[in-house]
Amino acid sequence: SAIIGVLVALSIISLVLSLVRVEDVTLPPTVKYGMVFDAGSSHTSLFVYEWDSDKENNTGVVSQTLSCDVQGQGISSYANNPPEAGNSLRECLDKALQVVPAEKQRDVPAYLGATAGMRLLREQNSSATEQVLAEVAKTMQEYPVAFKGAQILTGEEEGAYGWITINYLLDSFTKYSPKAHTWLRPEAANILGALDLGGASTQITFMPEGSVLSQNEASEFTLYGYSYNIYTHSYLCYGQNEMLKRLAKEIIVSYPSTRVHHPCYPKGYNETVSLSSFRASPCTNGSEPRMPLGDSIVTLEGRGNTSGCLAALRKLFNFSACGQSLDCTFDGVYQPPLRGQFIAFAGFYYTFHFLNLTHQQSLSEVNTTVLSFCRRNWTELVQAFPQDLKYLHTYCSVAIYILTLLLDGYKFNEHTWSNIHFSRQAANTDIGWTLGFMLNFTNMIPAEALRHVKGHQPGLWAGAVSFVVLAIVAGLVAVFLHCFWKTK
Repeated sequence: SAIIGVLVALSIISLVLSLVRVEDVTLPPTVKYGMVFDAGSSHTSLFVYEWDSDKENNTGVVSQTLSCDVQGQGISSYANNPPEAGNSLRECLDKALQVVPAEKQRDVPAYLGATAGMRLLREQNSSATEQVLAEVAKTMQEYPVAFKGAQILTGEEEGAYGWITINYLLDSFTKYSPKAHTWLRPEAANILGALDLGGASTQITFMPEGSVLSQNEASEFTLYGYSYNIYTHSYLCYGQNEMLKRLAKEIIVSYPSTRVHHPCYPKGYNETVSLSSFRASPCTNGSEPRMPLGDSIVTLEGRGNTSGCLAALRKLFNFSACGQSLDCTFDGVYQPPLRGQFIAFAGFYYTFHFLNLTHQQSLSEVNTTVLSFCRRNWTELVQAFPQDLKYLHTYCSVAIYILTLLLDGYKFNEHTWSNIHFSRQAANTDIGWTLGFMLNFTNMIPAEALRHVKGHQPGLWAGAVSFVVLAIVAGLVAVFLHCFWKTK
């Protein structure tokens, strides 16, 4: 009879619980991770990102978790030793696995995107390019991540992803509203343009007024539920490292001799170069009848001649190819009129930061600072900047080149100069193409549906469980007493 009583009690409890109000309980979204290698022409960096799986308007709200600089030069420098290209990535891959939980590592999409350095190597030696990418892929596949590929980005992809990064970090696409407890699109979305200066190429990207007339420079993205049509163009061989090589070659062929005056280098600085070095890059290996044959050595003697430097740099651009067209930059490339504010990063930022220049200074002040720096001799510069000896002799060339590119090339002027903001980071995150790539990638990942479970109110559950325990105890005691008295 006691057992029957216990069963009756449990039945009553089950009936009571079935009548209690049930609530939907939403479990928090899971965190997803992704990692991207930025394999540039001069160095490689790894970035690890994370985002909530439920996303926002089909695009992940992504944040940077780790950045790691790979030791050594860019992967294109390993053309003669491809296995080392893969081995160079191991230290950063090990660091990445330390920040990603072990149970999530095998689901982490991992990419390597190579930019202008590998685009140039592909033009020069396609088989070496494939071997380098294969060794990189082989190394990444040894790690417990979801390797998705090692590929060479087009210049337009590099420019567009950098543009996405900037506008995401500066809340142009979406912004969190504490009042609404959700992400909203700013009412007056201020879409910014992007200016990127790398070692081998430079990119300009912005959203023009109206549509982009040339489909070659048009890109369309859908982010956070909105579509964006942008103009983007990449100029290969116009990155600062390749520009310096092209400049030196132009000076040598204009004044063939074993000792040549370099107008952009500081007076008192000398540098020896081998003519064979110009044949190592497609940017300087063109058919040049004036280039002396053989592998002779030429000494470049700095002169600190700013007017001569500007004249030599302008020869690197074909401004006459545009004719009278207003929608054209140089080399016959179409560009719609500039629009809005721009963020200039990478080489643009590092050069102007070194010269202590900001967007708050007028164009005339910037010109004065650059020309004053270029007139200083090598001895003065070494005393003033002893920690920057590796690149110190190039800052004058690069600074005048940047001004020529921005003003004569991209068509900024004294009125629109203040629209350019030189920056390395935004929202404590590095500016580059990798974050934009990851944001665009999250568009392709189906949003993980919020997980709902049926649940009772905590207080009711606690009372019900206590009642069940007491009923079972009482039933067991009754059974024990019943058996005891029956025996007795």
